[in-house]
Amino acid sequence: MIRKTTKIICLILALALILSCLALAGCGTPKEVKGIKGAKTSEVSIATGDGASPSGQDNIDISDASYVAIDVKDYGTITVAVYPHVAPITVENFLSLVKSGFYDGLTFHRIMEGFMIQGGDPKGNGSGGSDKEIKGEFSSNGVQNDLSHKRGVISMARSNAPDSASSQFFICHKDSIFLDGNYAAFGEVTGGMEVVDKIATDAKPTDNNGTIPKSKQPVINSIKIVE
Repeated sequence: MIRKTTKIICLILALALILSCLALAGCGTPKEVKGIKGAKTSEVSIATGDGASPSGQDNIDISDASYVAIDVKDYGTITVAVYPHVAPITVENFLSLVKSGFYDGLTFHRIMEGFMIQGGDPKGNGSGGSDKEIKGEFSSNGVQNDLSHKRGVISMARSNAPDSASSQFFICHKDSIFLDGNYAAFGEVTGGMEVVDKIATDAKPTDNNGTIPKSKQPVINSIKIVE
């Protein structure tokens, strides 16, 4: 009887993990989980204490970090460090889009309090992206990536296809380490986490997948490289 009960518990836990991953992959939409230049360093918080990872991940070297400032209308600025040594393809793609102004005026279209806030889709519905898809830099796709999906970590959204990430990204509102190995984490918030908190708690999704009506989606005024 104990053995049978243990098997049932294991099956329930496995099912819960699968459902969580499917929720992040987004209800069948093509790229649902894909899913400052000119600003002064002194104007945004990029402090990381003693030089350690902001989320306390001792295995992450932040010495080669680049910084971006995500200015969200009516909310404030989220400063993010991105790590080329963790996910070089992902970081290069993200910074290229930032430099081109691709993200300016887009929104956070999918928000789940206690999980993540997701944005960067030009269609604003989870199905869009840029004109380029990149290799997924995570262990299940044959790439070592030691950055865990802790609170404040930024990662690339994608569809079920491992190499489908494009422009959509998400920031973890709370620890979501069940995503490790299946999504390309590439940086973390160093300042403005209270902005992420406010966006997450203000959101009123219309379904269990975090869908936010177009008129209620927080607008990204700009994302710019911090020099």
